Amino acid sequence: MDPRAGDGDAFLAKVEAVVLPILEAHELRLVDLQWRREGRRWVLRFFVDKLGGAGIADCQRLSYEAGDVLDVSGLFPESYDLEVSTPGLDRELRTDREFAWAVGKDVRCWVREPVDGRLEFSGRLEAAAPERLTVAAPDGQIAEVPRALLTKARLDPAFRRK
Repeated sequence: MDPRAGDGDAFLAKVEAVVLPILEAHELRLVDLQWRREGRRWVLRFFVDKLGGAGIADCQRLSYEAGDVLDVSGLFPESYDLEVSTPGLDRELRTDREFAWAVGKDVRCWVREPVDGRLEFSGRLEAAAPERLTVAAPDGQIAEVPRALLTKARLDPAFRRK
């Protein structure tokens, strides 16, 4: 068992602190950071974005620079795989960080109990607080969706075209 796996949040906070100057230098925003065992290897995944969208060159640059800094950080006593990518067009949203990043984007979310008679909400994510999401439908109606009732939320890039 890897000692970093026991307190994953603290370990990821250290990794983020090491890489933060590189993210800022390239105007990248960290959307998600994952550390998990896959088969025999440990994998560290960065999901990043930036104003106007991150591209392949941004991911490659971060991979090289972050890899070098992390290799000398002393955080990793053994080898691991480093992956850097963008969040994806229909990314599922789970964490506070992901919801904060998604503000202003189109989303679709589902709840386990009806809220205002509905189980599904689609529209622009106007606000994301720990207790609720504010979703604005194209017709101007605003829905307050309790986070405690969420079963799933994801980006909905095709929403405005429907």
